[in-house]
Amino acid sequence: MITLKPEETALIVVDVQNDFCHEDGSLAKTGANLEMVSSMMPPLKNVIEHAKEAGVSVIYIQTIHEESTDSKTWTNRFRNKEKPAVCRKGSWGSEFYEINPQADDIVVIKHRYSAFINTRLESVLKTKGIKSLLMTGISTNVCVESTARDGFMLDYQIVLLEDCCASFSRKAHEMTLINIRDFFGNVATSDEIFNIRMPQETVARTL
Repeated sequence: MITLKPEETALIVVDVQNDFCHEDGSLAKTGANLEMVSSMMPPLKNVIEHAKEAGVSVIYIQTIHEESTDSKTWTNRFRNKEKPAVCRKGSWGSEFYEINPQADDIVVIKHRYSAFINTRLESVLKTKGIKSLLMTGISTNVCVESTARDGFMLDYQIVLLEDCCASFSRKAHEMTLINIRDFFGNVATSDEIFNIRMPQETVARTL
């Protein structure tokens, strides 16, 4: 049973940015498969719209990399693989892809895989009285999963919306679904949670 109160729920939209999602972005140029991104975008846009209508907080996570946060450990994370320059500060690649946060929307900047590491995310969640996180975005098995795991460790209820996440590998995406379902929370589709319209009262879904 998943029980959600809209006023205590946040939709977390992770790293939907040009370098990760656009065919001209850095990841695509290294040969990353963007098929799942294309299929993710329509339900994600729908969920953002319906979340706002239902009184669910929407928090956009944006990766920004710059010299001041590029530690040696971080820059060596790819080991012998090609090192794409992704989401550099001020670049087109760091801009949001097909979503457009408004001036009064919440945007949290991160410099690591997890949106909880050295960011203001938890302060925002506590200020708004959030207890449940609906996880969406890019990529399922890296930044989304890292954020979901840390959220669970901090006692937030985690619900990963599988149709609103994308990876560059179907296998990697599905492995994260197993990890979340078995150890860190729940996995659902956006329709199962919202019924494509989330009422202004407690919502319960049995999965």
